Amino acid sequence: MARRNAIFAVAVFAETFFRCTSLVSAAEGIIFKNPDSSGEYCHLKFPAITRDTLFTDRPVLKDPREGDIIDFYGSCDHDPLGKTEIHRQRADHRRQFSRPAD
Repeated sequence: MARRNAIFAVAVFAETFFRCTSLVSAAEGIIFKNPDSSGEYCHLKFPAITRDTLFTDRPVLKDPREGDIIDFYGSCDHDPLGKTEIHRQRADHRRQFSRPAD
């Protein structure tokens, strides 16, 4: 009986730990994070910034269910709402809307 209680306690702890880890990742906006063996470079996936907030002081990530997901390879500490990412997405937006219409 004690062994079964111990297994149950470990299962509850593991579930709580993984839920909390998911919430932390969700809070950062990162949907997927896969580091290389060094832990310095990662494959990250995160939602793009909404068009309405891209050029404001407080950009907001899109809902991941919209499917506009950035597939990023680089530093594991990349911030989906950091200056580098905001500048990159703004430049992409400008390029997209400066093309001549076909």
